[in-house]
Amino acid sequence: MKNIIAFAGSNSSTSINHKLVEFVASKIEGHKVKIVNLTNYNMPMYSEDEERNNSFPGMAMGLRQEISDTDALIISVNEHNGSWGAFFKNIIDWLSRLDRNFLEGKKILLMSTSPGKRGGVSSLEYAKNVFPRFGAEIIESFSFPSFYDNFSVESNTVTDETLLLGLNQVISTFAHQI
Repeated sequence: MKNIIAFAGSNSSTSINHKLVEFVASKIEGHKVKIVNLTNYNMPMYSEDEERNNSFPGMAMGLRQEISDTDALIISVNEHNGSWGAFFKNIIDWLSRLDRNFLEGKKILLMSTSPGKRGGVSSLEYAKNVFPRFGAEIIESFSFPSFYDNFSVESNTVTDETLLLGLNQVISTFAHQI
């Protein structure tokens, strides 16, 4: 049994990426999954001056330790104007300054969703290119389009059968390859 942490790159209290993470985490069998809410890791906006004058935030070191203590990650990245939101970028900036290879040896299921038909695919593609620079191995990725049309928040289920089949295949492959 492997230890997995799962989180969304959003700081919204109504994050659809967080809802997707919760759904996927509930489908992982045979492994221990811990859902982490990144809003609990309060960090100042990264700058060289901030790092030089105040060193690394304790929250960055705490999150780095959470990642270090796990075997794999499930991450759903949000999208603002075709890229990650500033909140998530700031967290990645701090983690990468603390340890350039903070994802070394970590296997990742990478996802994104949005209300639109592209499902945050630009942000997902960006993450697929960036995370390996920090040592990650992307095992699977999945873009979930038109979240509100294809997911029932009330029943916590995927309502589109084709999307559900594809997502289940991605989850199965990830769970077996970690």
